[in-house]
Amino acid sequence: MLLVVDVGNTNITLGVFERSDIKATFRLTTNADRTSDEYGLVLCDLLKAKNIGVEQIKSVIIASVVPKLMHSLTSGIIKYLNLTPLIVGAGTKTGIKVSTANPKEVGADRVVDAVAAYEIYGGPVLVIDFGTAITYDLILEDGTFHAAVTCPGLRIAANALWAGTAKLPEIEIAMPDTVLAKDTITSMQAGLVFGCIGQTEYIVKRMLKEAGIGSCRVIATGGLGKIIAGATDVIEIYDPHLTLKGLKIISDKNKK
Repeated sequence: MLLVVDVGNTNITLGVFERSDIKATFRLTTNADRTSDEYGLVLCDLLKAKNIGVEQIKSVIIASVVPKLMHSLTSGIIKYLNLTPLIVGAGTKTGIKVSTANPKEVGADRVVDAVAAYEIYGGPVLVIDFGTAITYDLILEDGTFHAAVTCPGLRIAANALWAGTAKLPEIEIAMPDTVLAKDTITSMQAGLVFGCIGQTEYIVKRMLKEAGIGSCRVIATGGLGKIIAGATDVIEIYDPHLTLKGLKIISDKNKK
């Protein structure tokens, strides 16, 4: 079995693959203060909860945008799983050519999403990840990572809204029934969610127009992506496990 680990700014998402099937998924709060023993024990407990023995895990791959916790995490995997993980970075075979001004600036998570979207859905493809940040990445027909847009995520926007005002409360991010809000909570939800939908539609159309692409698949992922994907026609598919699938594909490419 393969353990895949996506280290994001807010959460660490993990998946266990048996051949091409996802047998289990887990989610942890990203915490750079955990020790290697804490990470190792947590991983063992999570696997045990899904009736997966540590000895069944034969390889591990990690994509991370949080460098400061990588030493503890990788050490915990080495100590408790007796495996040295493959870490996605420079030199990792992905099949994607990054053509931005500085390819090293492109986060590992974005490369992994690009790999998954291109390999599974074909190109050209535009990937939207509704995570801590909302990212829009355009991959051309030949597998070139062509352009990227980065925006504040829904939670960042929400936190700024109530943290920067005296009277606005902390609310649940949810789709309201109408944009014609008549109370404070609904008005905030309408601004956040419908504002994000409008942003998504405009950026997708603008990126494709400037790239001169008439037809393109648009794939969404990320925790809050389901809310947005179900409310706009510009998103064709919502794939919650896109990043995990990308890690599996990259692991297979590097084994070969």
